[in-house]
Amino acid sequence: MPQRHVFLCAASGQRLALVTALARITLLRVISPETRERLRPVSTVPDSTPVRGDLVAKFFRGLGDPTRLRILELLRDEGDLSAGALAALLGVTHAEVSNHLSCLRWCGFVAARRSGGEVTSRIADHRVLRLLELARSMLADNAEHVATCCMIEGPTAPLVRPGC
Repeated sequence: MPQRHVFLCAASGQRLALVTALARITLLRVISPETRERLRPVSTVPDSTPVRGDLVAKFFRGLGDPTRLRILELLRDEGDLSAGALAALLGVTHAEVSNHLSCLRWCGFVAARRSGGEVTSRIADHRVLRLLELARSMLADNAEHVATCCMIEGPTAPLVRPGC
């Protein structure tokens, strides 16, 4: 199956889709070095797979870590919190919380606020809270199926899964 190489021009934000690797090589030869520097790969996917689907999956992977979910829930329940306070509440290291907060900030779920020498985090987009509430509502009907799913691994996955 042919591969589609997608590039994003950093200067214009324009997406360029190239169907073959040969087209990519040709494009890189004919454009100026300055323009070449502004192009960066976004993804390489089978030609039939929409790039948008990749982004949606990546969006959900950002929410797919239990520690990140707990951080979002604490920020929802407690309001603005520092990384140190989150680490203490979660029982994990400051470095671990900082890494998760960095991911959540980059994806637009959390924002940082500096006040004097202290940096606190808060929910940046309240739609993520609605999404989490919807997920919990759906789990009310499907928790057993999700817990025993053979395709999704996680801390709640049993050692022996029926039907696998």
